Amino acid sequence: MTGPYVLWRHARLVTLCGDAPWGLVERGALLARGAGIAWVGPEVDLPAGLPIEAEHDLGGALVTPGLVDCHTHLVYGGRRADEFELRLQGASYEQIARAGGGIRSTVAATRAASDDALVDAALHRARVLVAGGVTTLEIKSGYGLSLHDEERCLAAARRVGTMLGIAVRTTFLGAHALPPEFDGRADDYITAVCEWMPQLHAHGLIDAVDAFCDRIAFTPAQTRRVFDAARRLSIPVKLHAEQLSDQGGAALAASYGALSCDHLEHLSDAGIAAMARAGTVAVLLPGAFHFLRETKLPPVQALRDAGVAIAIATDHNPGSSPALSLPLMIHMACTLFRLTPEEALRGATVNGARALRLSDRGTLAAGQRADFAVWDLEHGNELAYWFGHDACRRVVAAGKEVWR
Repeated sequence: MTGPYVLWRHARLVTLCGDAPWGLVERGALLARGAGIAWVGPEVDLPAGLPIEAEHDLGGALVTPGLVDCHTHLVYGGRRADEFELRLQGASYEQIARAGGGIRSTVAATRAASDDALVDAALHRARVLVAGGVTTLEIKSGYGLSLHDEERCLAAARRVGTMLGIAVRTTFLGAHALPPEFDGRADDYITAVCEWMPQLHAHGLIDAVDAFCDRIAFTPAQTRRVFDAARRLSIPVKLHAEQLSDQGGAALAASYGALSCDHLEHLSDAGIAAMARAGTVAVLLPGAFHFLRETKLPPVQALRDAGVAIAIATDHNPGSSPALSLPLMIHMACTLFRLTPEEALRGATVNGARALRLSDRGTLAAGQRADFAVWDLEHGNELAYWFGHDACRRVVAAGKEVWR
């Protein structure tokens, strides 16, 4: 850490550190230096004699670590509100997908969009997430489904991070769905995905590799081929697993040391045990559960009992979770999945960071990145209590204010 100190004082700090609930520090202060946190603690213990360049009195506001949205599909063209109506009339997500809708319709719109149109649309969505406290964002590809269009989507995601001044991690999700030009040739498509991976990686566009392993997507054997290709390039993997059925995907992903398995409504005891052994994070996505009107809950208590870390994300996408508020997902994780408010906030901070293999954020502590959000709230549990309420006042990422 270099440069002058910036003091943020007169705040209630939810540090998520130590043994006390929430890691709460009353009348706290935070010293940032450059992109990092130099000191955190009670204001009365503030070190003396430091060259403080700027001071911000937060008026008793609540400060939390910056939120980490560890599962989004933010880059795409078009929208699918018509499918929402079809589901309200009784059609299932699976029926719509098998009839040529779903992901394929977004692929067509994405391929037709210009590079600038993709960036502009994703930038708008990302700004809304940042205004809700997000300082780190994962963005998956998966709506291009050709080498050219997957590269365009991943490059657009990188541009979004640069333009907003936040951290964006990019995930290659070529194995998201079967594009029309590969109808009836799923194995050939997986061969193509594996062949694209080295080029995209060489261009610096892949932080992780994901796949959709389910009965309407790819088989465990096909998923294994994708993961083998990622392993050859030393790229970490994650998996859309057990959303609509139990395909054994979580156990498969865990055998590759997966960073996370996501959705998990149909997760088995064997999958939980495998994730626990591998240290794989369970990413729960209440927005998709709500939007698709699912009824089978993920096995939250079994995950707790096994010591599997639980993260929360928006899963923003046009078909099953057009959500743009991580605080709303914190609320839903409590009301739908029965997480405690502190568990849900940890899921959207420290465990979300862990799902992206980032150890330098998610808590407020010396040595961490200076990522934090300032809220017009009195206690951390209010992040879960309120919904439809714009409580975020300021957002700081890597020591710089990115939203106010």
